Amino acid sequence: MQNNYIPGQIVYVIYRNPHTQDVANIQEAAVVQVPDHPHQLALFLYETYYPISEELAIFQSKEEAEQAYADAFGSADIEEYYG
Repeated sequence: MQNNYIPGQIVYVIYRNPHTQDVANIQEAAVVQVPDHPHQLALFLYETYYPISEELAIFQSKEEAEQAYADAFGSADIEEYYG
């Protein structure tokens, strides 16, 4: 899977808040080399390195991520917002 990415590439991930699991959003992340393992790639997101794995929802474009988000969670647009 890591062969599909190059260091410096910007990708988009659907990221769940680790403190509030019912909150998810699309975040931009950078593909980087892991400092301690220069031949290994990771995503750099929120000042943390995340190993690239099949468990991550990684998308090449924001539009792809938005479509996957809408398929999984419904529209991000809230038309009936009260408050």
